[in-house]
Amino acid sequence: MVAGAAALLAAALPGLIARLPVSLPVLFLASGVVLYLLPLPLPSPDPVEQRAATEHLTELCLIVSLMGAGLALNRPFGRRGWSSTARLLVVVLPVTTLAMAGAAQWMLGWPLAAALLLGAVLAPTDPVLASDVQVGEPVGPDDEYDDEEHDDDEVRFSLTSEAGLNDGLAFPLVLLAVALAGAGGRPGEWLGTWLAVDLLYKCAAGLVVGLLVGWLLGRMFFRAQRTSLRLAERNEGFVALAATLLAYGVAEAAGGYGFIAVFTTACAIRAAERTHGYHGVLHGFIEQIERLLTAWLLLLLGGYVATGGLADLTWQGAALGLLLLLVVRPLVGWLSLHRGLAGPRERRTIAFFGVRGIGSLFYLAYALGHADFGVSARSLWAVVTFTVLVSVCLHGLTSTPVLAWLDHLRKVRATAPGR
Repeated sequence: MVAGAAALLAAALPGLIARLPVSLPVLFLASGVVLYLLPLPLPSPDPVEQRAATEHLTELCLIVSLMGAGLALNRPFGRRGWSSTARLLVVVLPVTTLAMAGAAQWMLGWPLAAALLLGAVLAPTDPVLASDVQVGEPVGPDDEYDDEEHDDDEVRFSLTSEAGLNDGLAFPLVLLAVALAGAGGRPGEWLGTWLAVDLLYKCAAGLVVGLLVGWLLGRMFFRAQRTSLRLAERNEGFVALAATLLAYGVAEAAGGYGFIAVFTTACAIRAAERTHGYHGVLHGFIEQIERLLTAWLLLLLGGYVATGGLADLTWQGAALGLLLLLVVRPLVGWLSLHRGLAGPRERRTIAFFGVRGIGSLFYLAYALGHADFGVSARSLWAVVTFTVLVSVCLHGLTSTPVLAWLDHLRKVRATAPGR
């Protein structure tokens, strides 16, 4: 009953709140809290007791979201066009991880492995809950493609492409924490393997598999010799889910990072025939699946909060989450974009909207199933849950008015005399 009601709300609410300064994740998170405060015989939403289920549900939601993000990007790949993304990945992700790891050791007194895990878990921008600040629908068939006209604005493009890639790139950092915990801090036993396999091979394998699968599917969708195989002419949206699972499965079977493969596959499919209307069909279907999974997960997360999920949260843990959202991410993001494509306002906006969400939940559930970090699992979950909770509320309530303001300024500049 609850799942069905949530699915209906996931379909109805976006149209109702389109002009309101509130996001869908905020409403579902609040609904989960209220629902689990009622005297109803609902299942326990405990990610500690149900670690494996939490890992796989969040994993599925993430790969679906990554496919949607890649399909939505209108901007072709290029060194200059993707320069903001490169800065966010190469500078912001590792620096944020190290800064949060150091803060966790200092403020919470945690072992190095647990502190590094917390930093790696909280560093990536989430592709699921960041949908309110991401690009919209792909360019349709009736649009005459023009780079300047249809190119995504720098804020939405940077946040979408960052979220699409940094979940995969955060995996080596999570595995570094797992290796550190398992080896008792002796780097000689695992450092070489981590560098060669977890960092280099798995990233490269995910990238290669994504490009190959995306190229093959793009050829099949748009240029197959037989009309029956040219799926772009049949408008079947569930093919997006097939591409998602195929790319992820092949990459994982090859020992690579499936997250990187899924996003790269989506970008390669988009590049095969950039303005074809089939991209809108694929994106529309995958967006519906993403919205449904997000609604269910946020209801459960709200239920976890309502049933005592923050009982192990200390003031130091809460301060750590606020430090990330209000100081570390905005400051590191702002500095990394210096003299880049983003203007001053866009630069501040990109730096501020580092949304934390489902990706953090997945990485924590995954890591806790592979090593003992010398810290209570409930303490780790309390800090991460609090940070996600604050991020959902803070970014969810500010994204609509901030982006509307930026869009207004952009239109004013575009119509100004002398332009």
